[in-house]
Amino acid sequence: MPEKPDDNPFHHCELGPDAVLGTRTFHDVLFTDDTETPVSVLTGETPAHSQATVEEAKAFAVSIDTERPQIALPASVEAQVETQSKPYTAAAFFHFKATGSLELHRAYHAAYESGAFSVDFEADYESGDLTITVERTDDS
Repeated sequence: MPEKPDDNPFHHCELGPDAVLGTRTFHDVLFTDDTETPVSVLTGETPAHSQATVEEAKAFAVSIDTERPQIALPASVEAQVETQSKPYTAAAFFHFKATGSLELHRAYHAAYESGAFSVDFEADYESGDLTITVERTDDS
């Protein structure tokens, strides 16, 4: 019997499960103590709103009430200046700013939402690296 699109968690994805199976590390994508912050041309100092630690950023990401685990990503200097925001933002661990493309974002999201895959991640805020591991479950 042909598979219905509802049975395939990747039916809306440009990439299939083979694109995300295994372990992949995305380098320099997380907020770190070295994340770029703006400097006031008047004082030569970083504005108070742009001063933050990795611990603050991690706590903020964890505090987001969602079904998908969040990570702390760096906010652009432009965003920090325009909105007077912190130098970090939170997003799902498979966000396209971390994985580098919408195609991978959708594929990791599909794998995470599917019972056919086990998806784990490790956020290393010292190096800024995010490692995502996807494996098929025994049921699939």
